[in-house]
Amino acid sequence: MHRGRFNYSKQLQSQKKVKCSDMTTPPLPTAKAMNIVGAAATAAGAQKTVLITGVSRGLGKALALELAKRGHTVIGCSRSQEKLSALQSELSSASSISSDSSKNINEHLVMNVDVRSNSSVEELARSVVEKKAFPDIIVNNAGTINRNNRIWEVPMDEFDAVIDTNIKGTANMLRHFIPIMAEKKQGIIVNMSSGWGRSAAAQVAPYCASKWAVEGLTRAAAKELPPGMAMVSLNPGVINTEMLQSCFGSSAALYQTPDSWAPKAATMILNLTSADNGASLTV
Repeated sequence: MHRGRFNYSKQLQSQKKVKCSDMTTPPLPTAKAMNIVGAAATAAGAQKTVLITGVSRGLGKALALELAKRGHTVIGCSRSQEKLSALQSELSSASSISSDSSKNINEHLVMNVDVRSNSSVEELARSVVEKKAFPDIIVNNAGTINRNNRIWEVPMDEFDAVIDTNIKGTANMLRHFIPIMAEKKQGIIVNMSSGWGRSAAAQVAPYCASKWAVEGLTRAAAKELPPGMAMVSLNPGVINTEMLQSCFGSSAALYQTPDSWAPKAATMILNLTSADNGASLTV
């Protein structure tokens, strides 16, 4: 959600809005670190199966549709059954645009899953194995943010929702899907981070804490993976999503939409290789 290399210095007018300058992140990784060269680019041309959490809206939905347009198979999960039903049709329509549509138009799988629940994620993993829809790439995108507030004024249930979704949800996915990928000794896991997982801002302390945790979890877990696999954290940049709107209000409209972000993000994710293991990247 929070883009690197920008030095946002203008403070929003409302006291409840977060300063844009707090979103500054370290410089982007080099092309070498991102491995968008040679064999990686060739591998990206092959049809892949990509599992995306939090797929019913925002970045997850935009990324899923972009991948479907390119002929890749999408496994998506979300808590909103109504939105998932609509997404299933959209994925099929997007696939019809691809020259490889006959291969994957009926293979997209969407499921009602709550990543906060270990048993719910376990059921997702079981379904994936039963259908032999083994993911080549997993994008742990599901996330939430607290309403702008000082830490001592954030309601307990709101704090818990951020931690349970952003940290525990990611951990639940790793618990059940790393063994599946490790058995095949291949697979890429992308844990969605944020500029606020590498810096900090007032009013969103729970969110910052959760994304710093994702960064640490990624770096540590990456050291435990077998050769052939990789896990990275990915800061998507500053995107006009519902989450950004909750922080910036109407100023969120100044930033790019999920649909304009998705092509660049998809290319980057598809080109990741095992050489990227442990990296902190930015779209």
